[in-house]
Amino acid sequence: NVKVDPSVDYAALAHATSGFSGADLANIVNEAALLAVRNGRKLVIMPDFDEAIEKVIIGLKKKSRVEKEKERVCVAYHETGHALVSAFTQGSDPVHKITILPRGAGALGYTMYRSEDEQLLYTKKELLGKVDGLLGGRAAEEVIFGKDEITTGASNDISRATDIIKRMITDYGMSDKFKNMTLGKSGRGYGGVSEPELVREFSEETQKYVDNEIARIMDERYNAAVKLLKSKRDLLEVIAKRLLEIETMEGKEFLEIIEAQKHCEALALEAKKSKRSKKTEG
Repeated sequence: NVKVDPSVDYAALAHATSGFSGADLANIVNEAALLAVRNGRKLVIMPDFDEAIEKVIIGLKKKSRVEKEKERVCVAYHETGHALVSAFTQGSDPVHKITILPRGAGALGYTMYRSEDEQLLYTKKELLGKVDGLLGGRAAEEVIFGKDEITTGASNDISRATDIIKRMITDYGMSDKFKNMTLGKSGRGYGGVSEPELVREFSEETQKYVDNEIARIMDERYNAAVKLLKSKRDLLEVIAKRLLEIETMEGKEFLEIIEAQKHCEALALEAKKSKRSKKTEG
């Protein structure tokens, strides 16, 4: 019963809401319709759906929050770091949107990805790629501001990255030492939670190995993210500064900037080769 503008991209909506329940989708449609009415429109347009999706996933925009310019700059580089590492990591989902607008309880900015399909199985390489993307924010802070100027903004990213690595070792049998083994058994644990969880069933020595392995892999992936961003520093600067101007960047513009930079690099390389060729002939 909701009147929708013909320009609405249903394929993009499907990608953005991959894995959502029927109730979630109904909520998004209702939110989008309300936004259209509030703005005096008779038809729901694509930005209404985008805003509704973000509200459901992350929360309301914090219009009243006053941000310091230093924080805005840091958030811009942080989110650009996430997006760039993901863009240059094989198997990562395409970037859908980057924003430095505060939203929800504590999000000063965020990067949204567009899932091509609802994925249920992940390879070891894809899981490590997710870790790289999560660590891209802090890596960007270090590259731009230095090691002593990294912030607390990466706390949730680090928590999620640690959980992925831990599950690779204890749940998925992807460690070098305990190949194809699950380090624990399925149970309810002491909390009585409804979802099954792995209860530890191994020695202190094995626990030490798990902890050391998590630290090793985390350090390895973080260094890889820092190395990548150092090699793409020009892009990091350009995108972050653009983000500070417009506050929200769509995935299309993000990809256009990357492609433009690649084209410039290719032209520069070609000119360098041509110059060398002329010197050789001379």
